[in-house]
Amino acid sequence: MLAFPGVFAFDQTGVIHGSEAYDTYAQNLLATGVFGRAPGAPDAMIPPLYNYVLAAVYGAFGRGYVQVTVFHTLLDLVAIAALYTVGKRLLPHGEAAGWLAGLFYALYPYLVFQNLSLIDTPLFMALLYLFVLLMVLLRERPALDRAAWGLAALGGLALGLTTLVRPITPPLALLVGVWFLFRLSLRQTLARLAPVAALSVLTLVPWTIRNYQVYGAFVPMTITSGSNLWQGNSPYTVAYFRAGYDVQWTAPPRDEIEAENLHSREADAERFALVVKYLRENPDRIPELLWVKFLVHWSIDITPRYNPTTGEAPLPDYAGSVVAETDDAGRLTLSGLPADDPVNVYSQPLFDQVGRAVHRYYYGALFFLALAGVALTVRQWREVSLLWFVQIAMTVVYVIFHPSTRYRAPTDPMLFLFSGYAVVALYTWLRTRATQKRAGEDGRGTSRA
Repeated sequence: MLAFPGVFAFDQTGVIHGSEAYDTYAQNLLATGVFGRAPGAPDAMIPPLYNYVLAAVYGAFGRGYVQVTVFHTLLDLVAIAALYTVGKRLLPHGEAAGWLAGLFYALYPYLVFQNLSLIDTPLFMALLYLFVLLMVLLRERPALDRAAWGLAALGGLALGLTTLVRPITPPLALLVGVWFLFRLSLRQTLARLAPVAALSVLTLVPWTIRNYQVYGAFVPMTITSGSNLWQGNSPYTVAYFRAGYDVQWTAPPRDEIEAENLHSREADAERFALVVKYLRENPDRIPELLWVKFLVHWSIDITPRYNPTTGEAPLPDYAGSVVAETDDAGRLTLSGLPADDPVNVYSQPLFDQVGRAVHRYYYGALFFLALAGVALTVRQWREVSLLWFVQIAMTVVYVIFHPSTRYRAPTDPMLFLFSGYAVVALYTWLRTRATQKRAGEDGRGTSRA
């Protein structure tokens, strides 16, 4: 943060890395008390919780990058503490593995950068990791006593708040129920998780009621789910991913959307209908679509590999779209990005060459260590499968919608618990061999004497 103020100091440079929308919503909340991209005009374009929290930070400490980055760092410390405790309770040699995973998290270059930008990731991670920890503690309770009820209540609150940051946790919540059944009976599982589910739903009720008042329809979270689903399931998806670009630069042709307002609930419903139509008419393309998205999600390289460039003639009416061109060899390139767009910095050598190389080796090494750790702990599947389920749930969500490294990164430290265990297991094996070797040498020496 101190080394690169030109990147992070959005209050000085006017360039926001992460999402400009969060800053706009937070300022509008403070100025008008209304959650909306336009001042005083309510909407539900993005999940609400991070914006309210950011507005509270702005209101208490002022709008500035130092305030934001310090707050995000504190959230990371909460997540690291939860990660360590989860590892300690689930893994063999869990204390050492938890410490190592926390260290790998703290030094993870991708998250260091992402969590210093203006983005919801640190809050999402802190709440998600607290939810996982609370579920671990709840399953350990031998009886449904007062402490268990307290853990269930906190777990439900954490799950609901996590959903208000990113509404992608329901699959994980279902898999947590499966994980409980590995140790408890169905009756015990239902008794512990019913209050978790009930309180998590109650946490979402005020926002859902507010959305009904705004739109006159049932909108549980946002009016952009159709847009996100379309980007990951359109005629452009495979081509863009195979070319190394993010599908965020795609949108349905204007003549396919009848709604006049492209940011309306009606337009989002039309995008959802386009997805259903495309998949129904092209069932033969679904296997390739899912496979390509799976590979993007688990890529060792940072994805997307490429970003649009400014080109010689940036679009004068830029509104989130870029120019897509295909050369004679069939290679796709994107250009037309405004010169002051924050995305341009990712094409500079520090990010595009050095940053990608560092990530490839750092994450790649930990990824393969994690695979070894998974294999070494498979006998403890009743405990460690919760960590598998975290990865499975996030993979399913983003393969259904659309993946990228920034979407996967929040759960990478949970994977690093297995990396930490692999390091501990290797160290233990080497130490045991060294001890045996010394014992053998001492034995031969005694025999000769």
